[in-house]
Amino acid sequence: MTPPRTARQALIVCRKELKDSLRDRRALWSIIFSVVIGPVLIGFMMNRLADRQRDADSVRIPIVGLNRAPTLVNWLNQQAGVQVVEGPSDAEKAVREQRESVVVIVPDDFADRFRESRPAPLQLISDSSRNDVRASVQRVQLLLQQYAAEISSLRLIIRGISPAAVRPLAIEQIEVSTAQQRAAQILTFIPMFIMVAGFVGGMQIATDSTAGERERGSLEPLLVNPTPRGAFVTGKWMAAALAAILSVCLTTVLCAQLTRLLSLEDMGIRLEIGPQHVGPILLAVGPMCLFTAALQAAVATLARSFKEAQTYMGVLVLAPMLPGVISSLYPLGNSAWLYGIPMLGPYTLLTGVLGGRFPDPSAFLTSAGTCLLASAILIRITTGLFRSEHIIFGR
Repeated sequence: MTPPRTARQALIVCRKELKDSLRDRRALWSIIFSVVIGPVLIGFMMNRLADRQRDADSVRIPIVGLNRAPTLVNWLNQQAGVQVVEGPSDAEKAVREQRESVVVIVPDDFADRFRESRPAPLQLISDSSRNDVRASVQRVQLLLQQYAAEISSLRLIIRGISPAAVRPLAIEQIEVSTAQQRAAQILTFIPMFIMVAGFVGGMQIATDSTAGERERGSLEPLLVNPTPRGAFVTGKWMAAALAAILSVCLTTVLCAQLTRLLSLEDMGIRLEIGPQHVGPILLAVGPMCLFTAALQAAVATLARSFKEAQTYMGVLVLAPMLPGVISSLYPLGNSAWLYGIPMLGPYTLLTGVLGGRFPDPSAFLTSAGTCLLASAILIRITTGLFRSEHIIFGR
Protein backbone atom coordinates (compact mmCIF):
# COMPACT_ATOMS: atom_id res chain seq x y z
CA MET A 1 0.00 0.00 0.00
CA THR A 2 1.42 3.37 -1.04
CA PRO A 3 2.38 5.96 1.62
CA PRO A 4 -0.02 8.64 0.22
CA ARG A 5 -2.97 6.25 0.55
CA THR A 6 -1.89 5.30 4.07
CA ALA A 7 -1.68 8.98 4.97
CA ARG A 8 -5.21 9.59 3.62
CA GLN A 9 -6.51 6.68 5.65
CA ALA A 10 -4.80 8.02 8.77
CA LEU A 11 -6.51 11.39 8.20
CA ILE A 12 -9.87 9.63 7.85
CA VAL A 13 -9.31 7.86 11.17
CA CYS A 14 -8.25 11.15 12.74
CA ARG A 15 -11.38 12.90 11.49
CA LYS A 16 -13.53 10.04 12.75
CA GLU A 17 -11.98 10.19 16.26
CA LEU A 18 -12.40 13.97 16.41
CA LYS A 19 -16.09 13.67 15.45
CA ASP A 20 -16.65 10.99 18.05
CA SER A 21 -14.97 13.11 20.72
CA LEU A 22 -17.12 16.13 19.82
CA ARG A 23 -20.22 14.01 20.33
CA ASP A 24 -18.96 12.90 23.73
CA ARG A 25 -19.97 15.51 26.29
CA ARG A 26 -17.62 14.06 28.89
CA ALA A 27 -14.64 14.49 26.58
CA LEU A 28 -15.59 18.09 25.80
CA TRP A 29 -16.03 19.01 29.46
CA SER A 30 -12.74 17.31 30.29
CA ILE A 31 -10.88 19.37 27.70
CA ILE A 32 -12.61 22.62 28.72
CA PHE A 33 -11.90 21.98 32.39
CA SER A 34 -8.23 21.26 31.70
CA VAL A 35 -7.96 24.51 29.75
CA VAL A 36 -9.76 26.75 32.24
CA ILE A 37 -8.56 25.40 35.59
CA GLY A 38 -4.96 26.59 35.20
CA PRO A 39 -5.68 30.26 34.38
CA VAL A 40 -8.43 30.38 37.02
CA LEU A 41 -6.05 29.17 39.71
CA ILE A 42 -3.42 31.63 38.53
CA GLY A 43 -5.89 34.49 38.69
CA PHE A 44 -7.09 33.52 42.16
CA MET A 45 -3.58 33.18 43.60
CA MET A 46 -2.34 36.40 42.04
CA ASN A 47 -5.34 38.33 43.37
CA ARG A 48 -4.70 36.98 46.85
CA LEU A 49 -1.04 37.91 46.69
CA ALA A 50 -1.92 41.39 45.43
CA ASP A 51 -4.41 41.85 48.28
CA ARG A 52 -1.78 40.86 50.84
CA GLN A 53 0.71 43.29 49.32
CA ARG A 54 -1.84 46.12 49.45
CA ASP A 55 -2.58 45.26 53.08
CA ALA A 56 1.14 45.53 53.84
CA ASP A 57 1.37 48.92 52.12
CA SER A 58 -1.36 50.29 54.41
CA VAL A 59 -0.44 48.60 57.68
CA ARG A 60 -2.18 49.08 61.04
CA ILE A 61 0.19 48.85 64.04
CA PRO A 62 -1.36 48.28 67.49
CA ILE A 63 1.14 49.39 70.17
CA VAL A 64 0.77 48.56 73.85
CA GLY A 65 2.22 51.48 75.86
CA LEU A 66 2.03 54.34 73.36
CA ASN A 67 2.97 56.95 75.97
CA ARG A 68 6.26 55.17 76.73
CA ALA A 69 7.69 55.78 73.22
CA PRO A 70 6.26 59.08 71.88
CA THR A 71 9.19 59.62 69.50
CA LEU A 72 8.74 56.21 67.94
CA VAL A 73 4.98 56.72 67.62
CA ASN A 74 5.42 60.14 65.96
CA TRP A 75 7.97 58.70 63.53
CA LEU A 76 5.66 55.83 62.59
CA ASN A 77 2.72 58.18 62.04
CA GLN A 78 4.83 60.14 59.55
CA GLN A 79 5.41 57.08 57.40
CA ALA A 80 3.18 56.51 54.36
CA GLY A 81 0.33 54.08 54.86
CA VAL A 82 0.98 53.54 58.59
CA GLN A 83 -1.74 53.85 61.23
CA VAL A 84 -0.74 53.57 64.90
CA VAL A 85 -3.46 52.57 67.38
CA GLU A 86 -3.60 51.57 71.04
CA GLY A 87 -2.84 47.88 71.44
CA PRO A 88 -5.11 45.32 73.14
CA SER A 89 -4.73 44.49 76.81
CA ASP A 90 -3.83 40.86 76.06
CA ALA A 91 -1.62 41.09 72.97
CA GLU A 92 -0.75 37.40 72.69
CA LYS A 93 -4.39 36.35 72.91
CA ALA A 94 -5.43 38.92 70.29
CA VAL A 95 -2.81 37.63 67.84
CA ARG A 96 -3.55 34.00 68.64
CA GLU A 97 -7.28 34.53 68.02
CA GLN A 98 -6.41 36.40 64.77
CA ARG A 99 -8.04 39.64 65.93
CA GLU A 100 -4.72 41.38 65.25
CA SER A 101 -2.02 40.50 62.72
CA VAL A 102 0.83 42.01 64.75
CA VAL A 103 1.17 43.85 68.09
CA VAL A 104 4.13 45.88 69.38
CA ILE A 105 4.67 46.02 73.15
CA VAL A 106 6.73 48.83 74.69
CA PRO A 107 8.06 47.72 78.12
CA ASP A 108 8.06 49.97 81.18
CA ASP A 109 11.83 50.55 81.11
CA PHE A 110 11.88 51.51 77.42
CA ALA A 111 12.13 55.29 77.99
CA ASP A 112 14.87 55.03 80.63
CA ARG A 113 17.04 52.74 78.55
CA PHE A 114 16.40 54.85 75.44
CA ARG A 115 17.54 58.08 77.22
CA GLU A 116 20.67 56.30 78.49
CA SER A 117 21.53 55.23 74.91
CA ARG A 118 21.24 51.61 75.90
CA PRO A 119 19.42 48.99 73.79
CA ALA A 120 15.73 49.65 74.43
CA PRO A 121 13.66 46.44 74.22
CA LEU A 122 10.55 46.07 72.06
CA GLN A 123 8.34 43.01 71.84
CA LEU A 124 6.83 42.11 68.47
CA ILE A 125 3.94 39.67 68.81
CA SER A 126 3.06 37.79 65.60
CA ASP A 127 1.97 34.39 64.30
CA SER A 128 4.39 33.03 61.69
CA SER A 129 1.97 30.24 60.73
CA ARG A 130 -0.40 32.78 59.14
CA ASN A 131 0.57 33.36 55.53
CA ASP A 132 -2.07 36.07 55.07
CA VAL A 133 -0.34 38.51 57.46
CA ARG A 134 3.29 37.68 56.68
CA ALA A 135 3.73 40.73 54.45
CA SER A 136 2.32 43.05 57.13
CA VAL A 137 4.60 41.62 59.81
CA GLN A 138 7.62 42.05 57.55
CA ARG A 139 6.63 45.66 56.89
CA VAL A 140 6.46 46.40 60.65
CA GLN A 141 9.83 44.74 61.20
CA LEU A 142 11.35 46.79 58.40
CA LEU A 143 9.93 50.02 59.84
CA LEU A 144 11.35 49.33 63.30
CA GLN A 145 14.75 48.46 61.82
CA GLN A 146 14.71 51.67 59.79
CA TYR A 147 13.87 53.71 62.92
CA ALA A 148 16.67 51.99 64.88
CA ALA A 149 19.16 52.78 62.08
CA GLU A 150 18.18 56.48 62.05
CA ILE A 151 18.50 56.76 65.85
CA SER A 152 21.93 55.08 65.70
CA SER A 153 23.12 57.58 63.10
CA LEU A 154 21.88 60.55 65.16
CA ARG A 155 23.63 59.30 68.29
CA LEU A 156 26.90 58.95 66.43
CA ILE A 157 26.60 62.45 64.99
CA ILE A 158 25.96 63.93 68.46
CA ARG A 159 29.20 62.32 69.68
CA GLY A 160 31.11 63.71 66.74
CA ILE A 161 31.43 60.39 64.96
CA SER A 162 30.51 59.98 61.32
CA PRO A 163 27.91 57.22 60.75
CA ALA A 164 30.07 56.05 57.86
CA ALA A 165 32.72 54.97 60.35
CA VAL A 166 30.57 52.07 61.56
CA ARG A 167 29.78 50.99 58.02
CA PRO A 168 32.99 49.47 56.66
CA LEU A 169 31.25 48.20 53.55
CA ALA A 170 28.93 50.03 51.18
CA ILE A 171 27.28 47.28 49.19
CA GLU A 172 25.74 48.26 45.88
CA GLN A 173 23.65 45.51 44.34
CA ILE A 174 23.50 45.54 40.55
CA GLU A 175 20.65 43.47 39.11
CA VAL A 176 21.28 42.24 35.57
CA SER A 177 18.01 40.37 35.11
CA THR A 178 14.93 42.07 33.71
CA ALA A 179 11.59 42.39 35.50
CA GLN A 180 10.15 39.90 33.00
CA GLN A 181 12.78 37.31 33.88
CA ARG A 182 12.29 37.74 37.63
CA ALA A 183 8.53 37.46 37.18
CA ALA A 184 8.94 34.25 35.20
CA GLN A 185 10.98 32.77 38.04
CA ILE A 186 8.29 33.73 40.56
CA LEU A 187 5.42 32.51 38.39
CA THR A 188 6.97 29.12 37.62
CA PHE A 189 3.57 27.47 37.76
CA ILE A 190 2.46 29.12 34.49
CA PRO A 191 4.76 26.86 32.38
CA MET A 192 3.57 23.91 34.48
CA PHE A 193 -0.10 24.70 33.78
CA ILE A 194 0.61 25.03 30.05
CA MET A 195 2.36 21.66 30.02
CA VAL A 196 -0.41 20.01 32.04
CA ALA A 197 -2.96 21.40 29.56
CA GLY A 198 -0.98 19.78 26.74
CA PHE A 199 -1.04 16.48 28.57
CA VAL A 200 -4.67 16.47 29.71
CA GLY A 201 -6.10 17.95 26.50
CA GLY A 202 -5.59 14.80 24.43
CA MET A 203 -5.92 12.27 27.23
CA GLN A 204 -9.64 11.62 26.76
CA ILE A 205 -9.31 10.91 23.02
CA ALA A 206 -6.19 8.77 23.49
CA THR A 207 -7.83 6.56 26.12
CA ASP A 208 -11.29 6.37 24.56
CA SER A 209 -10.01 5.54 21.06
CA THR A 210 -7.88 2.64 22.35
CA ALA A 211 -8.94 1.21 25.72
CA GLY A 212 -12.50 2.52 25.32
CA GLU A 213 -13.05 0.89 21.93
CA ARG A 214 -11.39 -2.29 23.14
CA GLU A 215 -13.78 -2.46 26.11
CA ARG A 216 -16.85 -1.70 23.96
CA GLY A 217 -15.82 -4.32 21.39
CA SER A 218 -15.79 -1.77 18.53
CA LEU A 219 -12.05 -2.13 17.90
CA GLU A 220 -12.36 -5.56 16.29
CA PRO A 221 -14.76 -4.57 13.45
CA LEU A 222 -12.72 -1.41 12.92
CA LEU A 223 -9.55 -3.40 12.29
CA VAL A 224 -11.37 -5.65 9.78
CA ASN A 225 -11.16 -2.81 7.24
CA PRO A 226 -8.35 -3.18 4.67
CA THR A 227 -6.23 -0.51 6.29
CA PRO A 228 -2.72 -0.90 7.76
CA ARG A 229 -2.51 -0.98 11.51
CA GLY A 230 -0.10 1.93 11.34
CA ALA A 231 -2.78 4.11 9.71
CA PHE A 232 -5.21 3.38 12.54
CA VAL A 233 -2.63 4.17 15.22
CA THR A 234 -1.40 7.30 13.42
CA GLY A 235 -4.94 8.62 12.98
CA LYS A 236 -5.81 8.11 16.64
CA TRP A 237 -2.50 9.67 17.69
CA MET A 238 -3.07 12.70 15.44
CA ALA A 239 -6.54 13.30 16.90
CA ALA A 240 -5.21 13.21 20.48
CA ALA A 241 -2.24 15.43 19.57
CA LEU A 242 -4.49 18.03 17.89
CA ALA A 243 -6.71 18.19 20.97
CA ALA A 244 -3.63 18.63 23.16
CA ILE A 245 -2.24 21.43 20.97
CA LEU A 246 -5.63 23.15 21.00
CA SER A 247 -5.66 22.99 24.79
CA VAL A 248 -2.20 24.56 24.92
CA CYS A 249 -3.31 27.39 22.61
CA LEU A 250 -6.42 28.18 24.65
CA THR A 251 -4.53 28.01 27.97
CA THR A 252 -1.86 30.36 26.61
CA VAL A 253 -4.47 32.85 25.43
CA LEU A 254 -6.26 32.77 28.79
CA CYS A 255 -2.99 33.24 30.69
CA ALA A 256 -2.11 36.17 28.43
CA GLN A 257 -5.44 37.83 29.17
CA LEU A 258 -5.05 37.23 32.90
CA THR A 259 -1.65 38.93 33.03
CA ARG A 260 -3.31 42.05 31.61
CA LEU A 261 -6.25 41.99 34.02
CA LEU A 262 -4.36 41.25 37.24
CA SER A 263 -2.69 43.99 39.27
CA LEU A 264 0.76 42.44 39.21
CA GLU A 265 2.37 45.87 39.67
CA ASP A 266 1.19 45.84 43.30
CA MET A 267 3.59 42.95 43.90
CA GLY A 268 6.45 44.47 41.93
CA ILE A 269 5.95 41.97 39.11
CA ARG A 270 5.79 42.76 35.43
CA LEU A 271 4.89 39.78 33.26
CA GLU A 272 3.63 40.14 29.73
CA ILE A 273 2.49 37.36 27.42
CA GLY A 274 1.96 38.93 24.01
CA PRO A 275 1.62 37.76 20.41
CA GLN A 276 5.41 37.51 20.16
CA HIS A 277 5.37 34.73 22.77
CA VAL A 278 2.66 32.54 21.20
CA GLY A 279 4.83 31.16 18.40
CA PRO A 280 7.80 30.20 20.61
CA ILE A 281 5.43 28.69 23.20
CA LEU A 282 3.87 26.45 20.53
CA LEU A 283 7.32 25.53 19.21
CA ALA A 284 8.34 24.54 22.73
CA VAL A 285 5.20 22.62 23.75
CA GLY A 286 3.87 21.40 20.38
CA PRO A 287 6.38 18.53 20.02
CA MET A 288 5.72 17.58 23.65
CA CYS A 289 2.01 17.25 22.79
CA LEU A 290 2.94 14.77 20.06
CA PHE A 291 5.00 12.79 22.55
CA THR A 292 2.37 12.76 25.30
CA ALA A 293 -0.36 11.70 22.85
CA ALA A 294 1.79 8.80 21.66
CA LEU A 295 2.63 7.84 25.26
CA GLN A 296 -1.03 7.92 26.31
CA ALA A 297 -2.11 5.84 23.32
CA ALA A 298 0.57 3.21 24.03
CA VAL A 299 -0.25 2.94 27.73
CA ALA A 300 -4.03 2.93 27.14
CA THR A 301 -3.68 0.15 24.55
CA LEU A 302 -2.13 -2.05 27.22
CA ALA A 303 -5.09 -1.43 29.55
CA ARG A 304 -7.92 -3.96 29.52
CA SER A 305 -10.63 -1.39 30.28
CA PHE A 306 -11.27 2.32 30.08
CA LYS A 307 -11.24 2.56 33.88
CA GLU A 308 -7.85 0.86 34.06
CA ALA A 309 -6.54 3.27 31.42
CA GLN A 310 -7.77 6.25 33.46
CA THR A 311 -5.89 4.87 36.46
CA TYR A 312 -2.69 4.80 34.44
CA MET A 313 -3.34 8.34 33.17
CA GLY A 314 -3.73 9.56 36.75
CA VAL A 315 -0.16 8.45 37.38
CA LEU A 316 1.22 9.72 34.08
CA VAL A 317 -0.23 13.21 34.63
CA LEU A 318 2.47 13.70 37.26
CA ALA A 319 5.09 13.69 34.47
CA PRO A 320 4.48 17.29 33.24
CA MET A 321 4.44 18.47 36.88
CA LEU A 322 7.84 16.99 37.73
CA PRO A 323 9.95 19.69 36.00
CA GLY A 324 8.25 22.41 38.04
CA VAL A 325 8.80 20.48 41.27
CA ILE A 326 12.42 19.75 40.40
CA SER A 327 13.14 23.39 39.49
CA SER A 328 11.80 24.54 42.86
CA LEU A 329 14.24 22.22 44.65
CA TYR A 330 17.18 22.27 42.27
CA PRO A 331 17.97 25.10 39.80
CA LEU A 332 17.80 23.57 36.33
CA GLY A 333 19.50 26.42 34.49
CA ASN A 334 19.73 26.16 30.72
CA SER A 335 22.23 23.36 30.16
CA ALA A 336 22.20 21.82 26.71
CA TRP A 337 21.45 18.31 28.00
CA LEU A 338 18.10 19.45 29.42
CA TYR A 339 16.69 19.96 25.92
CA GLY A 340 17.27 16.29 25.13
CA ILE A 341 14.74 15.12 27.76
CA PRO A 342 11.09 15.15 26.55
CA MET A 343 9.59 16.86 29.64
CA LEU A 344 12.49 18.93 30.95
CA GLY A 345 13.29 20.38 27.53
CA PRO A 346 9.88 21.99 26.87
CA TYR A 347 9.71 23.27 30.47
CA THR A 348 13.14 24.91 30.17
CA LEU A 349 12.16 26.46 26.85
CA LEU A 350 8.88 27.77 28.30
CA THR A 351 10.65 29.36 31.28
CA GLY A 352 13.06 31.12 28.94
CA VAL A 353 10.34 32.31 26.56
CA LEU A 354 8.08 33.67 29.31
CA GLY A 355 11.11 35.34 30.89
CA GLY A 356 11.81 37.24 27.67
CA ARG A 357 15.05 35.33 27.15
CA PHE A 358 14.43 33.35 23.99
CA PRO A 359 16.69 30.26 23.69
CA ASP A 360 18.75 29.52 20.62
CA PRO A 361 17.02 27.81 17.68
CA SER A 362 19.22 24.77 18.30
CA ALA A 363 17.53 24.31 21.68
CA PHE A 364 14.10 24.21 20.03
CA LEU A 365 15.38 21.77 17.41
CA THR A 366 16.96 19.48 20.02
CA SER A 367 13.80 19.38 22.14
CA ALA A 368 11.54 18.86 19.11
CA GLY A 369 13.80 16.16 17.67
CA THR A 370 13.85 14.22 20.93
CA CYS A 371 10.06 14.42 21.31
CA LEU A 372 9.47 13.37 17.70
CA LEU A 373 11.89 10.45 17.99
CA ALA A 374 10.22 9.26 21.19
CA SER A 375 6.81 9.67 19.52
CA ALA A 376 7.87 7.56 16.53
CA ILE A 377 9.12 4.79 18.83
CA LEU A 378 5.90 4.79 20.84
CA ILE A 379 3.74 4.77 17.69
CA ARG A 380 5.69 1.78 16.41
CA ILE A 381 5.18 0.01 19.73
CA THR A 382 1.44 0.75 19.67
CA THR A 383 1.21 -0.49 16.08
CA GLY A 384 2.79 -3.76 17.17
CA LEU A 385 0.26 -4.02 19.99
CA PHE A 386 -2.58 -3.54 17.48
CA ARG A 387 -1.30 -6.62 15.63
CA SER A 388 -1.38 -8.74 18.77
CA GLU A 389 -4.43 -10.99 19.17
CA HIS A 390 -3.91 -10.95 22.92
CA ILE A 391 -4.43 -7.17 22.93
CA ILE A 392 -7.33 -7.06 20.47
CA PHE A 393 -9.38 -9.97 21.79
CA GLY A 394 -8.25 -10.09 25.42
CA ARG A 395 -10.71 -8.39 27.76
